[in-house]
Amino acid sequence: MNIQTTSQKAVEDIKVNTKLKLATLWTGFMFLYIYTDYFHLYMPEQMEYILKGRVHVFNITQRFLLIALASMTIPALMIFLSVALPARVNRRANIAIAAVYIPFSLFNLAGRVWVHMVLAAVVEIVLLCVIIRYAWKWPRIE
Repeated sequence: MNIQTTSQKAVEDIKVNTKLKLATLWTGFMFLYIYTDYFHLYMPEQMEYILKGRVHVFNITQRFLLIALASMTIPALMIFLSVALPARVNRRANIAIAAVYIPFSLFNLAGRVWVHMVLAAVVEIVLLCVIIRYAWKWPRIE
């Protein structure tokens, strides 16, 4: 007689599509990307700089805000595009865009750096490397 307790029963492991993995990785990246900027506002003197029209060494202008929004829009769109694009285009787009965003994550460490910013940059880079790995090793049709 073979009796198994609940803790001994096997759990179902569902195979997750590469597209879904990439979309969830981009989602995680976006949360960190946005929250790091948001938490930056809580650092001492940041609000004074913003009220003076400055972010780090940059003047807050329409051009600056447009560039900032564009830098946020691309990974946000990758959440959808990772699911919607055909595999061949999807693979290339994920590798290229994730590779471009690694220096972006490091650039956020310019100037005054707090530990939360370092942690966010490390996790962002890890997520981007995992995106590159999944896209690079995209399953092939036999």
